[in-house]
Amino acid sequence: MPPKPKFTKEEIVAAALELVSSQGIEHLTTRNLGEMMGSSARPIFTVFTSMDEVQLEVRKAAMKNFNAYIRESVNFTPAFKEAGIRMVRFAIKEPKLFQLLFMTENKHPVNPGSFFGSLGEYEDLCTEVICRDYEMTKQEAAVIFQHMWTYTYGISALCATHMCMFPENEIADRLGTEFLAITSMVKSGNMNVTTPPPVRGNDKESFKTNEILAGLK
Repeated sequence: MPPKPKFTKEEIVAAALELVSSQGIEHLTTRNLGEMMGSSARPIFTVFTSMDEVQLEVRKAAMKNFNAYIRESVNFTPAFKEAGIRMVRFAIKEPKLFQLLFMTENKHPVNPGSFFGSLGEYEDLCTEVICRDYEMTKQEAAVIFQHMWTYTYGISALCATHMCMFPENEIADRLGTEFLAITSMVKSGNMNVTTPPPVRGNDKESFKTNEILAGLK
């Protein structure tokens, strides 16, 4: 008869998640996890076959926490902006988990067409509220989401790695400005417009914003 597990699967994953949250995935070892649980490593392997399996479950648990946090965005107005703010806020509050979920190096790069469409519940929720709140088609919502996710990811990564820390009001302002710009381009049908040439010398005196905008129509 096999030995009765000292810890449940849920208890081990919870401890491993706490360890990764505080120290990072590279510190998730049998020794560290055993110490975290006040035990040797042996009880871990009465439930799991390997540490790779533990890491997989930790990633699932971290994504579950992330999605649950983002899911609350639907109760706010505007919901899509709140989702973006929460993504950055998650990176600030849980930098190690954000790095685990979104900054782990892939063995092989994938193209944007393969990447977008694989973000699961977060992507589905965002495109749904864009369609709902801004009267967009699914195709338009997908374009907006992809551009905004790329921009939001950049801010999140800066915060998660402590390269730069943005005040929350500035995060909201930056996301709002970017969303307005992308939405305007999508609605006007000018997503593929050529970037206007730079203005030099005396031309600056005659530079008018409405002239540039007219060229985008």
